[in-house]
Amino acid sequence: MFETARYEIGRRLRETAFLSVAVSLYAAFIVWYYTVLEGVAIEEVFEELPPAMMEAFGIETLSTIEGFLGAQIYNFVWILGLGLYFAYVAGGSIATDIESDRMEILLSFPITRSQLLVERLASLLLPIVVVNVVVGCVVYLLAAAIGEQMNVTHLAATHALSIPYLFVCTAIGLVFSVAADRAAIAERGAVGVVFVLFLVESIVGGASEYEWIQYVSPTQYYDPTPLLIDGSYELIDTGILLVTFAGLVLLSQILFYRRDV
Repeated sequence: MFETARYEIGRRLRETAFLSVAVSLYAAFIVWYYTVLEGVAIEEVFEELPPAMMEAFGIETLSTIEGFLGAQIYNFVWILGLGLYFAYVAGGSIATDIESDRMEILLSFPITRSQLLVERLASLLLPIVVVNVVVGCVVYLLAAAIGEQMNVTHLAATHALSIPYLFVCTAIGLVFSVAADRAAIAERGAVGVVFVLFLVESIVGGASEYEWIQYVSPTQYYDPTPLLIDGSYELIDTGILLVTFAGLVLLSQILFYRRDV
């Protein structure tokens, strides 16, 4: 039991390590860049940007390490970068085997479609948790190294509450993976949907006449900058993300059960 999950997790160990190191290095660059900009009136430059762009990248204040990291790392890498990455990876998780006819062999073993899907999903959730733990520790240590004392609780909450958001992005990819016949279509479709949802919340949702549309985007329910600065968040938003994740997983189960492989 869980042989598929163990095998897939083993395959993703190198990918997880590479991702953790890559994001940690980017975080190190941003922290170093923050020290370079010390004394520069950078907020005056960003005041010239359109409000929609300020909203899209979570720019509230750049004079503190929390506000700077929120804009440069968490709203850019976490919400957009990692969201697209996990949607893409999940998009190929099932579709690749269907396209190569390997799925027929897998399903000839004593394993149900439901179990196979859940175990594949479990292996995809491993990198999400590991990246959050590793980079969270790295960011705290880097900030301390330059003499900035970040609130541990706020930083931990920022990473912990990003997990349901990334779960949703992964589940979007999973739905495409079981619905598409080709891996490339599933991967591009998942990436496209996550990117469009990001634009919907950050740009289109800013217009008063279309304000309602922002609530269909998962980015509406995870805002890292206020979390980093003062630890403010709405627990109901996390609940909405978890319910959405469960609903998308259930939808992928139904689609996978009904399709002919």
